[in-house]
Amino acid sequence: MAANTFGEIFRITTFGESHGKAIGVIIDGCPAGLLIDEHLIHYDLQRRRPGQSRIVTQRKEAEDFEILSGVFEGKSTGTPICLVIPNTDQKSGDYSHIAEVFRPSHADFTYHAKYGHRDHTGGGRSSARETAARVAAGAVAKMLLSAHGIQVTAYVSQVGPVCIPVEAEINLSTIEQNPVRCPHPETAELMESLIMEVRKMGDTIGGMVSCTITGCPAGLGAPVFDKLHADLGKAMLSINAVKGFEYGSGFKCVSMKGSEHNDAFTNEAGRISTLTNHSGGIQGGISNGMPIQFNVAFKPVATIVAAQDTVDIRGDKAIAEGKGRHDPCVVPRAVPIVEAMAALVIADHLLRNRSSKL
Repeated sequence: MAANTFGEIFRITTFGESHGKAIGVIIDGCPAGLLIDEHLIHYDLQRRRPGQSRIVTQRKEAEDFEILSGVFEGKSTGTPICLVIPNTDQKSGDYSHIAEVFRPSHADFTYHAKYGHRDHTGGGRSSARETAARVAAGAVAKMLLSAHGIQVTAYVSQVGPVCIPVEAEINLSTIEQNPVRCPHPETAELMESLIMEVRKMGDTIGGMVSCTITGCPAGLGAPVFDKLHADLGKAMLSINAVKGFEYGSGFKCVSMKGSEHNDAFTNEAGRISTLTNHSGGIQGGISNGMPIQFNVAFKPVATIVAAQDTVDIRGDKAIAEGKGRHDPCVVPRAVPIVEAMAALVIADHLLRNRSSKL
């Protein structure tokens, strides 16, 4: 299986399966001399971990990790950083009933069609468990970005039909003050109630994660195939359950006139910026120095309690039943994943940009 590597200069390769002994990541291209704060890695892993609240899957993983290489005396050495996270709470027997059955809207059928041999326990490599490795790598990328004054912040802006009102004032410092990770307390309460209601019904619900990147300098990204928003889009669409990506004005731009959508330039104290930010901080595929803003849409989790009609590996009719431990809504735990993938993209382009001019 190829396609386990992401990035060009700041590059990661993840490995491991949901119910294997461990998952992990190799980070290559991290410059030497970067202070590696293991507490920050642990913090982001705890934000993504299962079992953290009543509105997520109750699988229990401590998310302890070990750095095997690439760090000495608290600093990166410039060699590959290898980080391993043990799996400690697998219940592979929960998946014996779907060993030969294709679950609707899962990767079971497509994996079988492509490889002819799949790990059905927890979804194997297709499981969102793999994203813990991305979050660990993303924490290192955040350390690199922080050294350059760049901050990546994501939050839940919508669950089902419940979304933060357009006119609402939000305080990003309050994101971690509720289990939904919504920076608007009134909306967060409605979201949590909806998730619990859906869980009691044995069903699932989708949602939206919004992300803002501040402090990003103008000039990151490249024309044609390496546009910054294209790489951000690929990064987000590589996350499990993601069905949509939009940046700046997104799909709302189709109903706007050019006179309404154009971002007028201004010069304040020698710094060129724009009066509006419909471009979402990216123009011509290159960052313009304004905050980079985008939204990521997540589908409802495919595993539901109700029995569903399907077929087995022989093509015979079968029934898929939802067993095991699953999220009724993925977006609360997806927040650190979105941040991680965004940080990896920006870190990679930050290093790539060093060769763009003399």
